[in-house]
Amino acid sequence: MTPEEKVPVLIAGSGSAGLCAAAWLARFNIPYKILERRNGPLEIGQADGVQTRTVEIFDSFGIAEEMLREAYHVLEIAFWSPEGEKGIKRVRYEADKETEISHQPHVILNQARLNALMTGLLGSNPPIEYGCEVKNVVVDENVDSNNLESYPVRVDAVQDGVQKTYRAKYVLGCDGAHSIIRKSLGFKMVGDSSDAVWGVMDIYPRTNFPDIRKKAVISSAVGNILLIPREGNSMVRFYTELPAGTKASDVSLEKLHDHARKVFQPYEMEFAETFWWSAYSIGQRRADFFHRDHRVFLTGDACHTHSPKAGQGMNVSLQDGHNIGWKLGMVLQGLARPDILETYVLERERTATELIDFDRNFTKLFNTKYRQEHGVTAEMFAEQFTKAGRYTAGQAVQYDASAITHIAEHDKELVPKVTVGMRFPTAQVVRSCDAKAMQLIKGLPANGQWYVVVFSGDLSQPEAMSRLEQQVSQTLSQITQHFTPTGVDPDGVIDRILVTSGDRKKVELDEIPEYFKPVTGKWKMKNLFKIFADDESYNSGHGHAYAAYGVDASKGAIVVVRPDHYVAKVCKLEDAESLGVFFEGFLVPAQSGRREARHGV
Repeated sequence: MTPEEKVPVLIAGSGSAGLCAAAWLARFNIPYKILERRNGPLEIGQADGVQTRTVEIFDSFGIAEEMLREAYHVLEIAFWSPEGEKGIKRVRYEADKETEISHQPHVILNQARLNALMTGLLGSNPPIEYGCEVKNVVVDENVDSNNLESYPVRVDAVQDGVQKTYRAKYVLGCDGAHSIIRKSLGFKMVGDSSDAVWGVMDIYPRTNFPDIRKKAVISSAVGNILLIPREGNSMVRFYTELPAGTKASDVSLEKLHDHARKVFQPYEMEFAETFWWSAYSIGQRRADFFHRDHRVFLTGDACHTHSPKAGQGMNVSLQDGHNIGWKLGMVLQGLARPDILETYVLERERTATELIDFDRNFTKLFNTKYRQEHGVTAEMFAEQFTKAGRYTAGQAVQYDASAITHIAEHDKELVPKVTVGMRFPTAQVVRSCDAKAMQLIKGLPANGQWYVVVFSGDLSQPEAMSRLEQQVSQTLSQITQHFTPTGVDPDGVIDRILVTSGDRKKVELDEIPEYFKPVTGKWKMKNLFKIFADDESYNSGHGHAYAAYGVDASKGAIVVVRPDHYVAKVCKLEDAESLGVFFEGFLVPAQSGRREARHGV
């Protein structure tokens, strides 16, 4: 009989979803294991577009700087249209991204490199079993979702011809479009394929086409090409619409080259080298179920597939892992009740459905036949492409109300430019302790805490200071202590951020309530890095953060931000007590004794 190895979380697949979930588990010190059928790390990834939202996630993990240094930055889109027998002509330029969408750029970097950066978060010896292929997964009958001591999921695998059996508390199916986890559970992919066939190739071009180093959408009389420059200043990717009636199995590299030359006329297009190429028919599919007993969860391509032209696949997959990872971490650390895992299904099922609907409509824009039949002109196409920018940037995701997302009728009256259920936007502020101008979101690193962001108003005004002391800090201190276990820093579960308005020099740090200066860390020093001012900086101007968020400085506001930087709740300063009720809905009080269970290892 094969001996069983126990592990709290087993992850099938070391792609973007699995690695992002693992990054969270590592931060929560939860033991896990990744089973990867490949014999080593991904060497050449097919995905390359990195949304602004994904860049924000990398930044929250502290690994964006290296990625941004290596990547190609997409700043401008060139739109080209047919000009009779002359071939194609440029009709307009557009910014790739509106500034207000994100402070981060849209970039291009190979998925293999992105995976390597995430793997670096897992320590010097990541628990990844390469060459290990999952064969089956079974969940015990009558599983108790609240019993964190049990290991109700059995996973059978083979490595080097040797049978292996694992027992896990939770399993993540991050094993791609042909997911064995999904098939073992009997789940099906529901959707369809179109008869449109596209080719994709990474090439080193010799050309006189003037926009070869810009993202370009090229519409010609013989077909369409989406041009994406790659990192490294030489390689370019072409997504090429092939003629109606083409079968993917009949496509050859020579045919792709010939067709591309015709699309680019009157410009010359030769191919010094083709690094990689493929052909595919476009399809949109979604799994009929995303979980089994909230013990096995599907992520990424295992539960949704679509075309690559909107640059969504790798990003949405990574964000699936980002969503489930911190929730598993909190549950297995005894900090949150297991039912918060139900919100993964609520949130990411909707995201996948919206993605497929968007992709189906977005793909039609690239179809020459559809545009001819519906009278979509080149100008109309460019306008619709540009309008889709917020979605393609990953910034249109909005989660429904749940235990961890409290949506109320008057939210927009309090903080008009912040939406509960969407990602917390950022604005420039000045850190009070050292006068550093920075984006506020940099003060909320992804370490697993919840953040209570307090917009206090101008503390040089006595009424504002009194309100902060008597109605906010004392209440928040009691709530925070209620959920913070002995031996954990006071900011370890619920952290706090203070954003003041007005001249920061008029208020001394020692005048600010102690709650916002917790004693933390190895040396038990006061942490002064949680206090910020919406004020003029020395070298970077004024961020006007209150205006950016829509906060009335005379009234102030509180914004609760989840560990994944989505907004969970907003309220008045006078209603700080309501946060206690909110957190009681899913966090485990410190005195409950749940902490002693930890993660059962």
